[in-house]
Amino acid sequence: MKKWIIGRPDSEISRKIRTETDVSELCADVLASRGFRSGQDAAEKLSAEDLFDPFLLKDMREACDVINEAIDDFERICVYGDYDCDGITSTVMLFSYLQFMGADVTYYIPERSEGYGLNEQAVRSIAEQGTKLIITVDNGIAALKESELIYELGMKLVVTDHHQPGDEIPKAEAVIDPHRKDCPSLFKKLCGAGVVLKLIAALEGGDYTTVFDEYDELAALASVADIVELSSENRLIVSRGMRLMENSERCGINALIKLSGIKKPLDSTSLGFGLAPRINASGRFGSPKTAAKLLLTDDEQEAEALAEQLNDLNEQRKAEEDRIIEKIAESVNTDPECVKGRVMVLSGEGWHAGVIGIVAARILERFDKPAFVISIDGDEARGSARSFGNFSIFKALEYCSDLLEKFGGHLGAGGFSLKRSDIPAFKERLEKFADENFDVMPVPELRADKFILPQEITVENIGSLSLLEPFGEGNSQPVFAMLGAVITDIVPLKEGAHTKLRLRYGNMMLEALIFRRRPEEIFLKKGDKADLMVNIQLNVYMNRKGISIIVKDIRRSGIKQSSLFAAKDAYEKFVRSEPLPKAYYARICPDREELVRIYKLIASGDTDKESICMTAEGENMNYCKAAICTDIFEELGFIKTDRFTKKITFVKDAPKTPLDNSQILSKLKAMV
Repeated sequence: MKKWIIGRPDSEISRKIRTETDVSELCADVLASRGFRSGQDAAEKLSAEDLFDPFLLKDMREACDVINEAIDDFERICVYGDYDCDGITSTVMLFSYLQFMGADVTYYIPERSEGYGLNEQAVRSIAEQGTKLIITVDNGIAALKESELIYELGMKLVVTDHHQPGDEIPKAEAVIDPHRKDCPSLFKKLCGAGVVLKLIAALEGGDYTTVFDEYDELAALASVADIVELSSENRLIVSRGMRLMENSERCGINALIKLSGIKKPLDSTSLGFGLAPRINASGRFGSPKTAAKLLLTDDEQEAEALAEQLNDLNEQRKAEEDRIIEKIAESVNTDPECVKGRVMVLSGEGWHAGVIGIVAARILERFDKPAFVISIDGDEARGSARSFGNFSIFKALEYCSDLLEKFGGHLGAGGFSLKRSDIPAFKERLEKFADENFDVMPVPELRADKFILPQEITVENIGSLSLLEPFGEGNSQPVFAMLGAVITDIVPLKEGAHTKLRLRYGNMMLEALIFRRRPEEIFLKKGDKADLMVNIQLNVYMNRKGISIIVKDIRRSGIKQSSLFAAKDAYEKFVRSEPLPKAYYARICPDREELVRIYKLIASGDTDKESICMTAEGENMNYCKAAICTDIFEELGFIKTDRFTKKITFVKDAPKTPLDNSQILSKLKAMV
């Protein structure tokens, strides 16, 4: 359950933006809602006519000198990449450029099993091949020991990276990283491929013209995949790159687009959900070299075969995700205690380490709690974590550092490794961290740019939002709140995997899609009034433009959000046996009449615990009390709750047990 925040754009500012830019009223409202104060303000932050001089990046001239010298002397160069989409595309960009320049060049992309970045075994192997210069892309800024080894083995090093440097930078001929404190570059938020694009431009004397034509589509793909902020230079890289990709001369790109079923014109969603996952799958389930070969090949048949391989790997990735989710669902229902904590820590034998980060994100989405997912392999374990709000994954891992062998991350995500035997202590320590730092745990938020009226949902109006593209991190696709829509039909799609809603919104009849939620998981029925948070976009079918509505969240109309979340927090504390204010126990202790009311709600077909608790909100009843009622019924054997889906089912032929037999109810009465 997310906290909804609905923007209220200032009408005067919206009018000012509209006058200065000639955008539509809806587009101006979105810009005003996002904090832009004028048309000029929006133009400055959302657009760039060209990239800044590549030589503004610290050490760029030194890097060019070293690389050009190696090319001229025909010394072997190795481009050292990374196994994700950014690292693979960066490798392909620089390798193919140096190859075109006549360099003696190879590339090395470590397998996921080798870990991120430079490693000793790889460095020694590269040296044995007669390499004289290693150039890192999308890594290297933290390779302090490995850089020393490179020089001990008689090689030189140039680092290009975009990750945050530590207090010390590696030994190298040049270290190019926009996040260096002494780097005077004007834009800091490039991905690894963006840095490489600038390096190639610098090697071309600072001219971006041919560099854009040859390499920008790969930099665009990497920028979307690495979720860098799409402002200023990144916005230009992605918008130009997508146009190039639509008529790409790369067989591999064309094969991936065809196989993915992506429709043109391309947008950031096409890249982020169609192409990037297939490239990332090579590093997760196969070898990243497969994706590199795909992007380098000039043979259409080979490209199609390699694209098929990546697609198969991506299907394996999705199947493994679903397998782990199924295991977690079993675990949650076997051990209900694991969902009661402030954070969720889940572990399993043989879970594929390449997907546990994605699984953690899905668990967070389902349970609205920071999620730590651990793959166990013998005595060793590797984990990945995701969070939201101000719950810092890095600080949480730092708090547990004595239990961890390695860890890293930032506010919203991180990775770690530990001994299998330390997992129970790790769980306890994380709970302690959360308890000490959060009296009330953060709640995930979903922000809408504005409440959209029925008459504003027109093809012309929605089409005007394309001026804000490309969408991505820092410039998300507009979200709108639709309040009080009446559900007229609920239709299963793809054998029930997805859901289509037919809605009456004002005097309009609309359809909306909900992906990855079955009709029975909507927990609403025909005739119900619903509030929705949606993306609205244009679609084209048979040369006709229409409107497509994608639901991001849905709930019954009329929810009083502030009291709902306060009561939900109280319930969470109650099930964890944390103390509540004394007066509160009387407010959450249900009497017989209230228990009967909740029982009738369940019997009426409301079979989702959260839906019941929100529906029951009203006089003398809140989320906490309603949830306790369902717990009492489950304790007495009347109902059964699936703790993963939160679905409630009646127990057939349940014994007629008196309510006074409930330990939960007795405990509450004693507290009152």
